[in-house]
Amino acid sequence: MYMINLRYTGALAEIDDALEAHRVFLERYFAAGVFVIAGPKVPRDGGIILASGIERERLDEIIAEDPFARQKLAHYDITEFKATRLAPGLNLPVPSSES
Repeated sequence: MYMINLRYTGALAEIDDALEAHRVFLERYFAAGVFVIAGPKVPRDGGIILASGIERERLDEIIAEDPFARQKLAHYDITEFKATRLAPGLNLPVPSSES
């Protein structure tokens, strides 16, 4: 599992102009089962995405497709971690290599 920490490098007006395309990008990878959680940070200086069930090389390719990345509006820090505990009632996909 990966935590993707986006930090905006562009002005908020530029972020707002690219936001709809970014949301379409997110929806594509939610539908594909890659992204499991996403949302803006507070204060609004970036966002967080959790991704699961994917190899790092493929994740890097996906992140490069993000309109924020293409327009150089965000910096991405990606941290891999193993989810070993989950609150009751939450279900996250288990990567195929661990099932």
